This record gives sequence, structure tokens and C-alpha cells, in this order.
Amino acid sequence: MRNLLKNYGFIICMLVGIIAGCITGAVWPGATVLEPLGTVFINLMFCIVVPMVFCSISSAIANMQSAKRAGKIMGVTVLTFCVTAGIAALIMYVIVCTIPIVGGAYEIVEGEIGETLGVADMVINFFTKPDFMELWSRKAILPLIVFAVLFGFGVQLSGGPETKTAQILEDVTKCIMNTVKIITYYAPIGFFGFFATLVANYGPELIGDYSRTLIIYYVVCFVYMFAFFPIYAKFGGGRGAVKVMFKNLFKPAAVSFGTCSSVATIPTNMQAAEDTGISKEVSDIVLPLGATMHMDGSAMSAIVKVAFLFGIFGQDFTTGRAVLAIVIAIFSSVAMSGIPGGGGTGELVLCTIFFPEQLAVAYPFALALGNLVDPPATMVNAAGDYVVSFIVERFVNGKDWLQKKLK
Repeated sequence: MRNLLKNYGFIICMLVGIIAGCITGAVWPGATVLEPLGTVFINLMFCIVVPMVFCSISSAIANMQSAKRAGKIMGVTVLTFCVTAGIAALIMYVIVCTIPIVGGAYEIVEGEIGETLGVADMVINFFTKPDFMELWSRKAILPLIVFAVLFGFGVQLSGGPETKTAQILEDVTKCIMNTVKIITYYAPIGFFGFFATLVANYGPELIGDYSRTLIIYYVVCFVYMFAFFPIYAKFGGGRGAVKVMFKNLFKPAAVSFGTCSSVATIPTNMQAAEDTGISKEVSDIVLPLGATMHMDGSAMSAIVKVAFLFGIFGQDFTTGRAVLAIVIAIFSSVAMSGIPGGGGTGELVLCTIFFPEQLAVAYPFALALGNLVDPPATMVNAAGDYVVSFIVERFVNGKDWLQKKLK
């Protein structure tokens, strides 16, 4: 029971806050007076996210001990991460286009919507801002990330971890993340006020759309694991690989679902890899790296969030937007997942790119979805690390590596 509360306590509290808010908004039309409760939380998150993004990214790069990695293994691993994340995002896009997750647009919200940016403008805003001061805004998260990466490499070239700048960035990052922890204690109250106001304004239909979205996501995660993991294992290990994979898959899947942590699943994944016969040189790189960079479940959730927001705002999820969303989903799952608080940052990136004028509405929706889908997303992420090791092993030690182990 103690472990249950430790692993799921925050999610349970947040879910209670959301449900209580939905009920309050449904039975009390005057629940809009609770809006300040939600606004306070969102404003606190907006205030902390800009320094968090800059310091965490630049610190992570500046404090790298070495720019060199185990060449071939590292390259194959990262490429595989990107490919599987892209496949996962594409699958989810097809699902949300086939099965609408939102029943219809909300007129009150639609009246508040400005025009979304065209694809060309989105690409420009993806990388740059015309003025340095414009970087320090919640509406410029992606350009800020690009600048933080460049600054981190600048510190790395100036001496890396030995420089005072790198040490300061690391210390500031720790302070910011502790501040984020303090703010998140208020999250259940904030979501209570936010959802009470939304349901009071837009009606109980919003609850149904939210529930439908969560059900679709949970089902797709399990289908993806049972349908596509065997394909990856077969490709990586050849004959007999699927049977071996399923024999060792369920323990890391259960641990990751129960702990909601890819990092906490590393020891279990290591044991599964050893029992499978995956070489230590591969597992020692793929599994720790995968815990921070391989996020198929997160890529799928990014598409769900964008589709949900387009639905409630009454806008079409066009092909051009879909391509950009998939690219961002891969980027946020592979490049940003290792950042402390990267999940919340990923949601803000999605909202700033597609809904720059509606952050106050779009971001809480995306953030709540992100937290509620965390268990199955982590399961797909962490269990997928073990499966990816099959593919990397093939390219490093030959396609018949498993058959040699089984003899």
C-alpha cells in the first residue's frame, strides 16, 4: 500500500482534483468563481518553465564528461529510437483520424481562438526569434531550447564540467527543480479550479471527450506493445526472438507501469537483457540511454494532445500540421525526455507551436492529459528499451546473434 501511494499518490490526488472539479462544475453553474485557483497554478508553471528549460538543457550539455560515445552502438541506438518513435506517432495519428477523440468543437473556446500559424511560420518559429529578449518568454520555448543547446556546447568547448559556469548551471537547475516540486503540490487544487470552471462554462460534454481520449490512448498503448514489439524483436533477433521477448518482457512492463519510471526499470531491463543473451556492451548503453531518450509512448501522447486540442478548438488536423506534429513528437520524445521536467516542457512546446494565442487554455489540457496517460506511456517507453536492444544487437553482432545464444 505504501508503494502504491508512493508511485501513484500524485496521480491519484490530481485525478481526485479533476473529478471533483468536473462534478462541481456540472452541478454548480457558479463554479466559474473558482477560476483563480486554476489560474494561480498555471501562472506559477509559466513563470518557472522558462528558466527551467534554459538551465536544465544547457547544464546537461555543459556537464557532459565526454563528447565521445561508443560510436556504432550509440549511432544505431539513437537512430532506432527516432524510427520507433516516428512509427508510434504515425500509428496514433492514423488512430485519431479514424476515431475522433472529441465529439465537437466548443463554441465558447472557438470564439477565443485566433488564427494558427502556417507551416512555414511554424518552422521559422521552431528555431529562431528576431530579438534576444524575445527568447525569455513562454511563447518562445523552442527557440529558447535551440539557444540553450548552443550555449551548453559553448560551455562544453570552454572546459565543460570544470568551468564555474557549468557548476552554476547545475546548481541553479537543482534549485529550479525543487521549486517545481513545491509548485506541483498545489496541482490538485489548481486542476480542481480549472476543470470546475471549464465544465461550468462548456458543459459536461467535456468530461466525455476527456474520458474517450484516455480510453483510446490506453488501448492503443497495449495494442502497440503486443502488435509492434514482436515485429521489432523479429527484425532484431530473427527466428525464436518473439518467444524469447515475451518470456522476458512482462516483468519490465509491470515494473514500469507500477512505478511510472523508466529509470526505476533499468535494473529489471538489465536482467531481462542478460537472460535474453544480449551482450553487455549493448545493454550497458542502450538501456540507460533508452530510459531517458526512447519514448514511443510519449510520442503517441504528443499526437493525442495535439488532436484533442484541435478538436476542442474546432480546427482541422491537416496533413501539414500532422507532419509537423510527428516531427515535434519525435523531437520531444528523443531529444527532450532526458530533461528534468521534460514532459511538461514538451507539452508547452506543442502548445506554443500550434496554439500560441491560447496557452492559458491549451497548456492545462495537455498537462493534465500527460499526467493521466503516464502509466501506459511509461510502460511502452521502458519495455520498449528492452525490445530495441534486439535491433541494436543485430547491427552490432550480426543478425544470427540470438540463434548462437540459443544453441
